[in-house]
Amino acid sequence: MTKPVSRRHLIVTLAAPAVLTVLGGCTAASGVLVSTEDDQAALLKRAQAYWALIRSNDRVGAWAYEELSKDSSATLEAYLKRGGVTYDAVEVRGVRSIDGDRAIVNVWMRYSLPLLRVKKQESVLEDEWRRIDGVWHHVQRRSVMFPTPS
Repeated sequence: MTKPVSRRHLIVTLAAPAVLTVLGGCTAASGVLVSTEDDQAALLKRAQAYWALIRSNDRVGAWAYEELSKDSSATLEAYLKRGGVTYDAVEVRGVRSIDGDRAIVNVWMRYSLPLLRVKKQESVLEDEWRRIDGVWHHVQRRSVMFPTPS
């Protein structure tokens, strides 16, 4: 003798796969299912594009890569006033770490400070990046001399 199927059981049986499909789609779209390799590749691509713009002195183009560009109180004009460094060579050497929405990228650079008559200095920078709305953005370093934002 078969037991009649209840209305609740029928709804759960038919609705559960649809709900799981919708939720799974949302999770994939939000980037939760992105592999570590894909995440690192996306970050490296953004970092290389950003540093290529900085190297070519295209600060207007680089603005879109900056975390500051997402801050309504920050302006492109103020960003463009910062500077004083010219980059002779820049090489993004790899992702050092990714911790949630924060990351560190190793960047080698040869730079000059024309106003101080300092030329051809070399450094490896631990460059900070932050993921905002699923996209990696460069974190502008605060000056050691002026640690609070102006």
